[in-house]
Amino acid sequence: MSVPADTVRVVKLGAHIGARVDGVRLGGDLDAHSVDTIRAALAEHKVIFFRGQEHLTEDGQYEFARLLGVPTTPHPTVTSAGAKSLAIDSHQTRSNVWHTDVTFVDRVPKASILRAVTLPEYGGTTTWASTVAAYDSLPAPLKSLAENLRARHTNRYDYAADVVDRTDDFGRAYRREFESRYFETEHPVVEVHPETGERALLLGCFVKEIVGVSSSESRALFRLFQDRVTRLEHTTRWDWSLGDVAIWDNRATQHYAVDDYDGAHRRLTRITLGGPVPVGVDGRTSTVIAGDARDYASAA
Repeated sequence: MSVPADTVRVVKLGAHIGARVDGVRLGGDLDAHSVDTIRAALAEHKVIFFRGQEHLTEDGQYEFARLLGVPTTPHPTVTSAGAKSLAIDSHQTRSNVWHTDVTFVDRVPKASILRAVTLPEYGGTTTWASTVAAYDSLPAPLKSLAENLRARHTNRYDYAADVVDRTDDFGRAYRREFESRYFETEHPVVEVHPETGERALLLGCFVKEIVGVSSSESRALFRLFQDRVTRLEHTTRWDWSLGDVAIWDNRATQHYAVDDYDGAHRRLTRITLGGPVPVGVDGRTSTVIAGDARDYASAA
């Protein structure tokens, strides 16, 4: 049963990013006014959180996601982790690197809906950063520099971050599946958001190189702008409880799953919404270097 729209309340959690939405029972029957409120909150706050959604099943999560956009197939390469949603399962992988989801394809997802299923007794929080706030905080000369750069992203992703390789069988199998088809896409470093018109830094751990400069210059430029994204002032951190749901604008954020829960089990399910090809400040779109992700971007 849908909750009356006048009970919905948006509680801001930080100056640049994050809000909690109260008074909503998520599901495919949510009323249009509540959906509009959620859309507006997401556009303003970049990531929004919902408590008390224990009733939600995978099917309910999927039907709710359809109210916000067009769900994609769960992942371009990882097909073993779910048919409707992607299982984010610590027994297979731990996403403890800063990233924007699936930037190695040309149609970067517009948003993701993540539901807590199994949680450790302690730890396991997730942090999001506003890539819009990061861009806005740059001095004018660095904004101009970033707007004229392009970066290549791939799904072989140890270029831009210190990743601890999983040595167990499950971790190796997941990595093989993740890299089973090779994708590489060239994106503008600054994307113009297709709905809000805001400018955002499009980076993260899938960046292979900054185009047109040497390897050492590429690393220096990446760190210059990536470090601006992850400034604490540009972030918000969520301490999960069972029944929690998070929705984030994938074109305006990066996120990091904090791996501080030892060997405990942590499982969440993610449904991703399809998005258009990014466009830079100069009007140029992203271009595919390798791989064809049309089967991923078309809706399930």
